Amino acid sequence: MGKIKLEKKFHLKNLGGQIEEHETSTVQPKLYSKPPKKKKSDDKDESIDDGLSKKILSEARLQQRELAENEAPPASHNLVKKKKAKDPVDDSDDDSESENEDEVYEPVVVDEGEDKLFNKFLNPSSQPTRTLADIIMEKIKEKETEIGTNVGTEGVQPGFDARVENLFKSVGEVLNKYRSGKLPKAFKAIPNLGDRWEEALFLTEPETWSAAAVFQGTRIFASNLKSDQAQTFYNLVLLPRIRDDIAEYKRLNFHLYQAIKKSLFKPAAFFKGFLLPLLESGTCSLREAVIIGSVLSKISVPVLHSSAALLRIAEMDYSGANSLFLRVLLEKRYALPYRVIDALVAHFCNFSMDKRELPVLFHQCLLTLAQRYKEDLSPEQKQHLFILMQNQSHPKITPEIRRELANSKCRGDDDMAVEPPSLEPLSVD
Repeated sequence: MGKIKLEKKFHLKNLGGQIEEHETSTVQPKLYSKPPKKKKSDDKDESIDDGLSKKILSEARLQQRELAENEAPPASHNLVKKKKAKDPVDDSDDDSESENEDEVYEPVVVDEGEDKLFNKFLNPSSQPTRTLADIIMEKIKEKETEIGTNVGTEGVQPGFDARVENLFKSVGEVLNKYRSGKLPKAFKAIPNLGDRWEEALFLTEPETWSAAAVFQGTRIFASNLKSDQAQTFYNLVLLPRIRDDIAEYKRLNFHLYQAIKKSLFKPAAFFKGFLLPLLESGTCSLREAVIIGSVLSKISVPVLHSSAALLRIAEMDYSGANSLFLRVLLEKRYALPYRVIDALVAHFCNFSMDKRELPVLFHQCLLTLAQRYKEDLSPEQKQHLFILMQNQSHPKITPEIRRELANSKCRGDDDMAVEPPSLEPLSVD
C-alpha cells in the first residue's frame, strides 16, 4: 500500500513542481561511481592492465602540468596577452592554440649609446643568410647535372608527381592564412617522407607562412624529425623568419617567440642550426640577442649541450652578442668541466691588450663568471684576469669583479687566495 501511495503522490505533482524540487534539492550528483568488484573468475591480467593505465595517465598529467608551467610566457616581456602552450611533442589533430597573430611582445628598450658600441663589433662583410629555397635549387641543379651525365639527356627534372606537387602547394596556401584550428594532414606527413621532406617543405613556401603556422610547423618538426633534420629546418626556415620579423617590427610575434621555445626541445639541433649560425654570421643585433637570450634563459638545457655551446662561443670571433649568450648560459649555474672554464678565461684574456672600448655586456659576462665559478679558477687564471681589468675596466662593474676574485679560494686549494696587482694600466706598446 505504501508503494502505491508514493506513486500516486508523485504523479499528482505537476511538471513545474518536479523541476523546482529537483533544482532546490541539496543532493549533489556523484562525480564518480566506484566500479563493481570483479568476480574471482575475472582474468588477473585485466586488473593489472587497469592499474598500469592509471599510473601512466597520472604520470602523463603530471608531466603535462610541468610542461605547462615551463611554457608560461616570461613576465619580463610584458605580453599583451598570456596563454599556456601545448605539449611540444603533441602533433595530434586537436585544435591548436587560440592566440591571435596580432599578439606581440612589447619592444625591447635599447640604449642608443650601448647599441652604437655594440654595432662596432658586427661583421659587415658577412655573407647573406641562405634560405631553404637556395638549398633546394642547388640540389635540383646538381640532380639535373647528374641525370644528364648518366643518361645523356638534358631537361629531366626530378620531383614529385604533378598531383602531389599541387597538394603541397595547396597546403602552402592554407598555411599562408592559418591562424588556428586543425592543420592539413599532408603537412603533418612531411616528416615521414624520408630524404624528400625538404623538397616537400619547399613546395609549401615556408617564407609565406603565417606566424601561427611557423609555430605549429616548429612543434611538429621538432617532435618528428631527427636531430640533424630538425637542425636543417631551424637553420633554413626558423632562423631567417625570426630575424626578418625582429628587423621589420622591432619586436617578435608571440607565435614566433613560442616557436623558439619549442625548438629548444631538441637542444643539439637548436645550437647547431639556430644559435651558433646566428653568432657566426657576425650580424646579430642587440635587439635580436636580448629577445632570443630571454627564451634561452627560461628553458632548461642539458649540461652537455650547454657546455659544448659555451666552448664553441668562447672560441668564436668576438661580437657583443657572444657576451650576452655566454652570460645567459653561465647564469644557469652548471657544474662546468674545467676545459670549458679554461676556454672562457682565455676568451676574456684575449682582450688584455685590445685598445677598443668594450660594451657593458662584456664586463657583465666577466662578472657572472667571477661570481659563479671563482673557486674553479686557478691562481694563474685569476692573475691574468686582474691584468685584463687593468686595461679593460668599468667604473661600477670592475671593482665588484676584483672583490669576487680576491676574496675567494682557488682551484684545488682550500685556503689560498690571490692578491690583486696594482691598478696601474699596462702598457700596450
